[in-house]
Amino acid sequence: MARTPDTARVAAKREREKRMVSQMIALYCRRRHGTRAGELCPECAELAEYARQRSDRCPFMETKTFCSNCRVHCYRPEMRTRIREVMRFSGPRMIFHNPVAAVRHVIETRAEKLTKRDSPFSSPKEDV
Repeated sequence: MARTPDTARVAAKREREKRMVSQMIALYCRRRHGTRAGELCPECAELAEYARQRSDRCPFMETKTFCSNCRVHCYRPEMRTRIREVMRFSGPRMIFHNPVAAVRHVIETRAEKLTKRDSPFSSPKEDV
């Protein structure tokens, strides 16, 4: 079944997510693997391409905030482990590299948690 074409808002959100993940992987690779700015090691290049493909194919882009908050985890287990490591390392450092996006992420994450907490359909396990 083919995915319906994105609205302009969803397409922009999809591109923003791909750009942010690429920036986070680049930061991780530069600091952990010693690559130069604008370059990625083969492992990080593979992860970046995989993350872009997942974003391109995500059917929940219109309603989700971040992959970590999604009920369906479409990443293969190995790639999920790798992207979590990148996020754990790069996330706190993004405030120095892209402060607007970092603040937006914090605000959207808190709003998502409040929405889930106030939902009559949420269970205590979802807040973890």
